Amino acid sequence: MLVEFLDPECEACRAASPAVDHLVEQFGDRVEVVVRYFPLHANSNEAARAAEAAGDQGRFGDMLAMLFDTQAEWGETQTSQREAFFAMARDLGLDMDRFTQAYDEPATQARVDADLADARALGLSGTPSFFLDGQPLRPSNVADLMQEVSDAADSPE
Repeated sequence: MLVEFLDPECEACRAASPAVDHLVEQFGDRVEVVVRYFPLHANSNEAARAAEAAGDQGRFGDMLAMLFDTQAEWGETQTSQREAFFAMARDLGLDMDRFTQAYDEPATQARVDADLADARALGLSGTPSFFLDGQPLRPSNVADLMQEVSDAADSPE
């Protein structure tokens, strides 16, 4: 299992996203990829809640991709970007009543809070942070990450 602690507002997470997508495509049958949140920026928490709310309708990956694709438009601002996230949900064709309910649901915030608490308990200092089968990975670049996951996927259990 590959666990990624990410921040939807993090430029490095955006840069790593295509590599993680490639890993899912290449090793999805042998390596489960789990996304956890480590919101470090002003709108990271709301962005994570938007991804979770989209996931309630089976569109987590699409929302996360849209958050990364539009990060330059909403990231690094100090004002709430809730309306931008809701516009993205509309662009994805989501049921907006259902999206709003999931976005505002205390359980959605609790999920993000639990991930944040776990990231802090693990002593993480930045994103993206990866763990493979419970062991921290410290790749210096995307190629290193791909190689480590490839080696794990190809090794006998």
